[in-house]
Amino acid sequence: MSLFEPDPRRPRPQPPAPPPDGTQPVDPSRGHPHPAYPADERYPGRPDQRPELALPRRPAQPGQSPQPGRRHSADRDQPPAPAAHPPQRYSSPQIPQRQLFQPASPRSAPGGRLPALLPDPSDRSLADRLPQPMEVAAARESTTRIALIYPELLGTYGDGGNATVLTQRLRWRGLSAEVVSVPAGEPVPAGCDIYLLGGGEDEPQTLAAEGLRRNKAIEHAVTGGAVVLAVCAGYQVIGDSFPAGGEIHRGLGLIGVETRRSFDPPDAPLPPRVVGDIVIEPDPALGLPTVLGYENHGGRTRSLPGASGFPFGRVVLGLGNGTADGTDGWVAGRVIGTYLHGPVLAQNPALADLMLSLVHGSLPELHGPPEVEALRAARLRALQVA
Repeated sequence: MSLFEPDPRRPRPQPPAPPPDGTQPVDPSRGHPHPAYPADERYPGRPDQRPELALPRRPAQPGQSPQPGRRHSADRDQPPAPAAHPPQRYSSPQIPQRQLFQPASPRSAPGGRLPALLPDPSDRSLADRLPQPMEVAAARESTTRIALIYPELLGTYGDGGNATVLTQRLRWRGLSAEVVSVPAGEPVPAGCDIYLLGGGEDEPQTLAAEGLRRNKAIEHAVTGGAVVLAVCAGYQVIGDSFPAGGEIHRGLGLIGVETRRSFDPPDAPLPPRVVGDIVIEPDPALGLPTVLGYENHGGRTRSLPGASGFPFGRVVLGLGNGTADGTDGWVAGRVIGTYLHGPVLAQNPALADLMLSLVHGSLPELHGPPEVEALRAARLRALQVA
């Protein structure tokens, strides 16, 4: 039985049968019981149905019911129309797991991706840590395709908003963008420019990892130069391994990190779950200002020996990776992993522009209203990190 399917062993509650005298039955499951009233009378307990509180009504037009909500006298002999089935508030996502294992659809990898501009081109120590230039045309005219991976599995904390931020910042620059939402069970297209993975609970996380391992589209896209942003559970999935449901599961291996509930000795108590604000100072190679976000996770992530790349940044407030070096996330080439929700790109548009520059090269600067920086400065002061 799937996590998202109702339990067939549990009987559905049946509504009480109407009594033969025509009175309204009392349903104790709907709060305070009240005496039964004849079916043709309205319950007088509601203030809007008490005569002394009723508002004056306009005269009824010919052929029109005299009161809204009451049947016309000429229609009272007709049987009432059957009530529509109440809409479901939540719908169970359909996850045909057999389709999670289909190979990626054959698509040509998009070209035209460029690396981000370095803060200082003469600093080769930084240049060696970022993607190298590609032999491509200077201008890009095709639509930028942004893949939102398994939003019903990896979208618990609103990380799908990162796709909205990227799309809008391209359109403000007069560039075309398309968000490709990839539901669980559908093959991940290998021809997108940017791939986004968000946060999720243990079982959806394991389902997502299983589908992505079998599909292998993201690995092929990264080899072709695609950009990846993975947040929280997505960050753990693109690493080497992660814990879920009391077991260790294999990740995609896009970055050289591993996640556990704790790296302490087995007899040590597990550390508590971390929930709260997080502030980091990004690695200087990225050329970003202070990054703000929100973290909600119970994992601890560390780099593997000899792993290529570097931490996303140094934690000023919060936990991040939860390791002794006090860092958050990991950056390897065009792949960025972090624990920052927010959505992180909404709170940090400079990071969004960095990702877009990896696709388009140098982009025109966007000048927002001064209130944006004022609010950001106020936020930093409130967190006592300014």
